[in-house]
Amino acid sequence: MKTGQRKEDMTKKKENASVVSQEMIAENIYSMWIKTDAASEAAPGQFVSMYTNDGSRLLPRPISICEIDREKGMLRVVYRVTGPGTGTEMFSRLKAGDTIPVIGPLGNGFPYEKAEGRRVFLMGGGIGVPPILELAKEMKCEKKQIVVGYRDAETFLREEFEENGEVYISTEDGSVGTKGNVMDAVRENGLAADIIYACGPTPMLRAIKAYAEENGIECYISLEERMACGIGACLACVCRTKEKDHHSNVNNKRICKDGPVFLSTEVEI
Repeated sequence: MKTGQRKEDMTKKKENASVVSQEMIAENIYSMWIKTDAASEAAPGQFVSMYTNDGSRLLPRPISICEIDREKGMLRVVYRVTGPGTGTEMFSRLKAGDTIPVIGPLGNGFPYEKAEGRRVFLMGGGIGVPPILELAKEMKCEKKQIVVGYRDAETFLREEFEENGEVYISTEDGSVGTKGNVMDAVRENGLAADIIYACGPTPMLRAIKAYAEENGIECYISLEERMACGIGACLACVCRTKEKDHHSNVNNKRICKDGPVFLSTEVEI
């Protein structure tokens, strides 16, 4: 499959994936490996829609893909439990041998082939950190600089990142690395790049987009958004764009279908 390829998500079918393992890796942060047919087609930056086994909850939760094991047919998802009684809290109760309904892979991934021979920033913040891991593993480039931001000293996935590039950390409380955000870490360490790939909360992406445009750097951002259908049919997750979308004939794009990854100059955030 070509990197960054858009798929006809409407043809995706729900399947019952098997839970291989699950563990809590930080406060309210869980890591789950699932065995699923989606692994054979998945690419860094895509996501899966995961359903609870509660029939009264009809809408899925979009969860980014953290790692892909195509040989074993498995995907790793790392997600945050958002509160008691939520869908993510129900996911956290699952154990090895349980099943979970999923659809995927969905959306378009990062076009990481563009990084070959270039200096790269791979930037993640909060629960936008996990999607950067598979990207770091699969990317071939001249210099791979992984800049990740956390709330505090619970720097989940840090060891995995250190196996796949130069790692720079920022924390809001200053307990590890640079005090502040990922852009503070870039400035403090005097880092430079020719291309940027980023995933995280909107304020972080807004700052990265501005930095990239001020410095003439090609930049791809993965937008976080609440979704309903996850396949582009309902128009519940849209972002403002410079050009009109052929589907709706207005200046927006569907994050679940046209994204979640966009060239930063395509979108307004």
